[in-house]
Amino acid sequence: MNKREFLKSAAALSSFALLPNATWAFQQGKRLRTAHIGVGNMGGEDLKAISSHPSVDVVALCDVDSINLAKAHKLHPGARVFFDYRVMLNEMGDEIDAVVVSTPDHTHAPASLMAMEMNKPVYCQKPLTHYVDESRKMMKMAEEKNLVTQMGIQVHSFYDYRLATLLIQSGIIGKVHTVRAWSPKSWGYNGEEPAGEDPVPAHLDWNLWLGTSKERPYKEGYYHPGNWRKLLDYGCGTLGDMGVHIFDTPYNALNLDVPLTIKNECREPNGFGYPENNTVTYEFPGTEYTTKTLKWVWYDGPGMPPEHEDLILPGSKASLSKKQAKEATMEEKMSLDAKAAGEGELPDQGAMFIGKKGRLLLPHFMQLPKKIVKGKYVDISKEIEEVSKANNLGQPVRNYQSEGPKHYHQFVDACLGKGKTTAPFSYSARLTETILLGVIAGRFPNRTLHWDAEAAKFAEEEANQYLGGDYRDF
Repeated sequence: MNKREFLKSAAALSSFALLPNATWAFQQGKRLRTAHIGVGNMGGEDLKAISSHPSVDVVALCDVDSINLAKAHKLHPGARVFFDYRVMLNEMGDEIDAVVVSTPDHTHAPASLMAMEMNKPVYCQKPLTHYVDESRKMMKMAEEKNLVTQMGIQVHSFYDYRLATLLIQSGIIGKVHTVRAWSPKSWGYNGEEPAGEDPVPAHLDWNLWLGTSKERPYKEGYYHPGNWRKLLDYGCGTLGDMGVHIFDTPYNALNLDVPLTIKNECREPNGFGYPENNTVTYEFPGTEYTTKTLKWVWYDGPGMPPEHEDLILPGSKASLSKKQAKEATMEEKMSLDAKAAGEGELPDQGAMFIGKKGRLLLPHFMQLPKKIVKGKYVDISKEIEEVSKANNLGQPVRNYQSEGPKHYHQFVDACLGKGKTTAPFSYSARLTETILLGVIAGRFPNRTLHWDAEAAKFAEEEANQYLGGDYRDF
């Protein structure tokens, strides 16, 4: 089904579904009418989680791909459908209470800012923005308009990450001087921009996919649906994709702001794709939970992290085969990672806090943190029980289907006047800024960049051109 045919059939199905009293109901805190921008892949997961809240009515769906729209509309036949989020917001502004943005990174800010300008609460996927300038704009607008906001870092609301935050802040390993975090994923591409042009599929609106980014011809397999993460103009590489998840708990636990210096050890840039392997070292000013300064090292790409004394675990060597890692289900992968950590092998992804009184390993994801002192694991079950009870954390949940929606439902509840979000743009914009500074450092390999947070610029003038970008009219 092409775009024209799909819109015609969807309009007929959804014309009866708008509730005349929905505005009143929202004002009474009973129902929330949501519009979803981007409903394929992660957008589909976001739609599923938000709509699982019993007080949500999905009233609008938007995607540049009619295949994605058709799948989403089948689940929500009462919703109106759109290809262009600008048309959706202009036509349905009074019938939408909150907006969920789940597009490729380069469209996060343009779509979110338009919704926020219309006083709509926004749930936006991670990383919050493609550019540092955009993060600051979104944080400022959310504050000025006093909007409910939430960035899509779902693990922020998971038991294990909340527990690790509280354990670190309780002083379980003393003041922290170093954090090392890693992911073997590789959202990088070491090649030139493809030459030529392929026919745009009938189900895709290429101009709308490009959005505010510069115009370029469509090439099959390079951009849509997922490879944009590898490319400078659309994604943020592995650091932006996974780093924002794995950075989150240490960033929150240690009450960090933005770094003083950033250095990325990687290959020379090619002007089109991100490096495949990165070792990014940040220096942060100290906080009440750290030493005078904090060193943070991020590793990504195949074979990461490298061997380092900070990352040696107690026990014998254990490894996950590439075949196991590729074929395992999410629950099986969690079990394999737990087994590996117990036998001396690092989990596939995670973070290690190094403090004056020991180390704390936090696997990614849904595994309890583990304390290590002088090469041995230390039983912290008593501390875990005490912290959990004192902070009403409940019990560990090992089913993603149960744990996953919490972060989304927190946003819905906040929109309905019940509590607050824990990853609002006032927090997540600064986290994203930190991540993006490391992404920018990849354009200046093996060179230390100095960041002036108050002035919002680098001391190295040539790096400042990458803090923002021009928006194309489309």
